[in-house]
Amino acid sequence: MDKPVLEVEGLKTSFFTDDGVMPAVDDVNLYIKPGEILGVVGESGCGKSITSLSIMGLVPPPGKVVSGHIRFKGEELTKASERRMRQIRGNEIAMIFQEPMTSLNPVFTIGYQLIEGIRLHKNISKKKARQQAIDILKLVGMPRAERVIDEYPHQLSGGMRQRVMIAMAMACEPEVLIADEPTTALDVTIQAQILDLMKKLNERLKTSILLITHDLGVVAEVCDRIVVMYAGKIVEEGTTRTIFK
Repeated sequence: MDKPVLEVEGLKTSFFTDDGVMPAVDDVNLYIKPGEILGVVGESGCGKSITSLSIMGLVPPPGKVVSGHIRFKGEELTKASERRMRQIRGNEIAMIFQEPMTSLNPVFTIGYQLIEGIRLHKNISKKKARQQAIDILKLVGMPRAERVIDEYPHQLSGGMRQRVMIAMAMACEPEVLIADEPTTALDVTIQAQILDLMKKLNERLKTSILLITHDLGVVAEVCDRIVVMYAGKIVEEGTTRTIFK
């Protein structure tokens, strides 16, 4: 068996509120092998998104990872410094958030936001980064990529914004892509295109994908294995075929 590229072991994340401690993720264990698409499914509020934010080191206060291990290629991320996490985030592990309008900065052009990410992790000139940004927009199937790069988020449709988010996540060819409900706000045809795109990127770049969703149809279509969450715990896991059977 291939060594997992990402391993989560005994993860507990809680929120420390005035009313007491609220456990959001309670003893979660999961792993992703290189080039695999793992689906994490469960109803809203079961801890799927908090699991992904815990992996990225982005749990909002008053939340905190209380215990457990998160290992990326053997490196323990729960002990990593903020500086090291910034190197990993976007470069080796990238994330697509569910609401592109809140994740894109409305006052900067699409190009500015893409180029900034590329130059942050790769030591290349602005001109080269711009060309790379156009190439990656084309890769995610963006129509008129040369023009879109100079437009602002509000000028794009929901599906186009989501493609920009995927382009930003894929810009540095990460080894692991965490997609948190990437198709929730999109209509069915765009949804199919985005899923198809993620599958292509997975095949072409061998990116491991952690796909978080509550849509079983989505999971049936693209995932190799499935983990089912309920009330902060994993209640079932197996290959897609086994789970559906």
